[in-house]
Amino acid sequence: MTSIKQPPNFSTLLLVGAAIVLLAVQGLGLFPPITTPLERLEYSIQDMFVRLRGAEDVSGEIVIVAIDDASFAWNGLQWPWPRSYFAEIVKQIQKGGGKVAGVDVLLFEPDKQNPENDEAFAKALGDMPAAVTVMQINRLGGEGYQTETLSQPLTFYREALDGLGITDVKRDEDAIVRNVAAYNTFEGRVYPHWAFEIARLYLGVDAPVFDAGQVQFNGQSIPLSGTLLPVYFAGPAGTYPTYSAADVHDGITLEQDADAFRDKIVLIGATTITLQDIYPTPFSATNPTPGVEIVANTIDTIINGKFITHAPPWMELLLIVLAAIAAYLITRSKRPSLMVGLLGAGALGYLIVAFVMFMRQRYVLPIAAPETMLFLGVVLPTLEQAVSQEREKRRVRNLFSRFISPELVDQMMKTQDLNSVNKRADLSIIFSDIRGFTTLSEKMTPEEVVALLNPYLEAMSQVIYKHGGTVDKYEGDAIIAFFGEPVPYKDHAVRALRASMDMRKALAALRDQWASEGRPSQIEMGVGINSGEVFVGLLGSEQRINYTVIGDNANLAARLQDLTKTYAWPILISENTYQQVKDEFDCELADAVTVKGKTRAVNVYKVIGRKGAPEGEKLRAWTSEQVKPTHEK
Repeated sequence: MTSIKQPPNFSTLLLVGAAIVLLAVQGLGLFPPITTPLERLEYSIQDMFVRLRGAEDVSGEIVIVAIDDASFAWNGLQWPWPRSYFAEIVKQIQKGGGKVAGVDVLLFEPDKQNPENDEAFAKALGDMPAAVTVMQINRLGGEGYQTETLSQPLTFYREALDGLGITDVKRDEDAIVRNVAAYNTFEGRVYPHWAFEIARLYLGVDAPVFDAGQVQFNGQSIPLSGTLLPVYFAGPAGTYPTYSAADVHDGITLEQDADAFRDKIVLIGATTITLQDIYPTPFSATNPTPGVEIVANTIDTIINGKFITHAPPWMELLLIVLAAIAAYLITRSKRPSLMVGLLGAGALGYLIVAFVMFMRQRYVLPIAAPETMLFLGVVLPTLEQAVSQEREKRRVRNLFSRFISPELVDQMMKTQDLNSVNKRADLSIIFSDIRGFTTLSEKMTPEEVVALLNPYLEAMSQVIYKHGGTVDKYEGDAIIAFFGEPVPYKDHAVRALRASMDMRKALAALRDQWASEGRPSQIEMGVGINSGEVFVGLLGSEQRINYTVIGDNANLAARLQDLTKTYAWPILISENTYQQVKDEFDCELADAVTVKGKTRAVNVYKVIGRKGAPEGEKLRAWTSEQVKPTHEK
């Protein structure tokens, strides 16, 4: 026996189970209708990266003409504004040298106030070097049917415009916009997002070609997330230069800055909350961004190549497996502090790598699932081990506490090594025995003997434990105990003698109780104490084990207990014990005796009592009635 056997450990099964669950959850996330909690957490982490990156300086290629609250207050018009008002705005943009005008206003119906307003607006758009506006594809469905419609600008607007495109933004499940629809289809024809049309006209390149999962545009492949284009947001609302529509209409903008629109993309759109074209973005959910500025970010992403690439699904699954392996290796450590350190370093290290990849390459590594796998892979097996070990310790403690001292049990549980308790040590050993118990028990039934003996052994054992001793064993009415192990005490001899004196007090209390109950109460106890080096440790087999002392000094304590009958004295101690207790106890040399197993005589001392104790507490010799022959041990 070298160590306490641990129960079968299913930590690895827990780790594998966690990995399988996470893999299954991520697998479900591949189906578009299903959004898992880990995906929502992933969104939050990505948004945190965006905010940590902070706002970036924009190139100045894109400006916004804002249909804002200030314009409504200035011109006093109700929505929708007359198309002639927009015509004047476009004329100012054309006058200022604007290169592409993007009109984020629906032109599906004629001007309700005056049809001539439409003619003026269409002419102004046609006079621009390039002009683009929006269209919509609407799908409605129910049980057994589905319809789709295409809403486009009026014919004369389409003839004046240079491009059309959809304007769909994609809200994720947390209502935050991180993507736009790169394209949509109607009756087999592909219609791109109008940001691509604006970028095409601004750069003077061919129209985009959409293929499975990507877009070929301006000589490069643009990665998509399904049909969605991730938007690289330059900053929160107000990042792009913005001019109030009323100021542009009245010519104030060009008076203040003649180059405000020169060679730029100029987007006309609503920024007022009244028209409800605002959306939360990764930068802020409480300060939403107007739809026209989301378009500005999208165009900036396209023309400056700021494309965000998301890791493919297979990489996410691979990273979960790698995180599980890393967690398994971490849990092999037996030092909790090292495990915590490795877990923290691994989680933080991966987070830093993912952030650097996003900052430098705009590459989005999955974080939530691998980090969760690493955390659960370490914590779950660790908790399982802790619970199992505590359960096993409790079981072993309860088992061994029935046979050995609580202190020894604690030492065994701490070291997990049974051999560590086997040693040679300097101890004090007590042998105690009831005088005349054999004769007394012959007059009692077995049940009466047990009823008498059990309270006696319990009371004596409690006294021994109180003074730090260990009960070795019970042999009938005899008690064998020792002091100094498994908890070392320099004053083990004094403790042994103090315990012996208190054992006599406990016996006196039992005698009074038995007398009041009408039981035999004329019982005396003899105690022999010796101090010296002995072997102390666990002896026995797998089926039965005992924590005991072996050696000549233990035998001498037994012989001294036998001599209490010869000298009719309650407590006898050896020379070794006397030298260690003489400063606290009064003792008297009884004799020099050659005991069995010894070739030389040993000094035997009678213990009188504590120094300075009153006469009533001092020990006295037994009467002949108290000392009767007892059975041999």
